[in-house]
Amino acid sequence: MKKSRLAQEKETVELMIRLYCRKKEKNKTLCPDCEELLLYAQTRLDRCPFGAGKHACQQCPVHCYKPAMRERMRQVMRFSGPRMLLYAPWKAICHLFHR
Repeated sequence: MKKSRLAQEKETVELMIRLYCRKKEKNKTLCPDCEELLLYAQTRLDRCPFGAGKHACQQCPVHCYKPAMRERMRQVMRFSGPRMLLYAPWKAICHLFHR
């Protein structure tokens, strides 16, 4: 069964946040800040006005993240994006094509 675009996006965001927390911050489990970012990102995806036809958030005309959370997510993606090629190559490739 094929997953929806939003479900795939949620999985990718979670993977990136967990990778960031584990490798950059050296935590074995999600720290409270990363947990907060993950819940925030999932909530924003659930409320996305474009639904299943959404673009990559970077290209979206409607920025629904608060500026502070958007900056945190940008840091996570900058760190985790290249490393996803090692830890989850298929997800990384799919994420690149959906941008």
